Amino acid sequence: MSSPADIVSLRNVGKTFERGTVALDNLSIDVRAGEFVSLLGPSGCGKSTALRIIAGLSEPSAGAVEWPQGESKLGFVFQEPTLMPWADVAANVRLPLRLTHVDEAQSHDAVTQTLDHVGLSEFSKSYPRELSGGMKMRASIARALVTEPQLLLMDEPFAALDEITRFKLNDDLLMLWQAPRRTVIFVTHSVFESVYLSQRIVIMTPRPGRVFTEITIPASYPRDERFRTSAEYAGYCRTVSDALGQAMRGAS
Repeated sequence: MSSPADIVSLRNVGKTFERGTVALDNLSIDVRAGEFVSLLGPSGCGKSTALRIIAGLSEPSAGAVEWPQGESKLGFVFQEPTLMPWADVAANVRLPLRLTHVDEAQSHDAVTQTLDHVGLSEFSKSYPRELSGGMKMRASIARALVTEPQLLLMDEPFAALDEITRFKLNDDLLMLWQAPRRTVIFVTHSVFESVYLSQRIVIMTPRPGRVFTEITIPASYPRDERFRTSAEYAGYCRTVSDALGQAMRGAS
């Protein structure tokens, strides 16, 4: 049952696609306000489908999405940056504000501030073709943050990046999460990334996706290179990796 502290709950959610593929079955997850939660599981287990259902981009075939505090303002970061190639960075970030008819002065201030937060102030007039993969993803994150969402949904945003860039963006994401303490639900298939970022990891079974187990990562924040190279981090990674292996083998 949902708690007043929860920002969103999936309650016995199922999803069956038109061709009969069952992506999710009886999936129940509660996410507390201000929490950083990762959904971890093998490719095709329904992680992204669950995220799209939370975002209202897909309807569940069974069950329901509950909002104990009332529906929250959402930001969504997709696997690919999906930037408009004909528009500069500032225009790409401004797009959600234009769609909601925010006035020009307020829009300009919000874009400027958000680009500063993600380290792209100097590239506001650059076009996507002029950016590195990491910078494109920063622009995509800025576009999701510019409306000041209470809940940020992130669908494997760093999967295609090199390890050095990925580490840097993980650090930046934690700073962006902690400043206003928004809620983040982060989809990944990386044990290492999920342990580094999360307060709690929801491990899902292979399709159809269900919750196999949940693991709390009680390490304190801020997390940095010392944590990433610590025995504590390695121990959490082993625990999560073992649980993921059990989920994939269908252990109960």
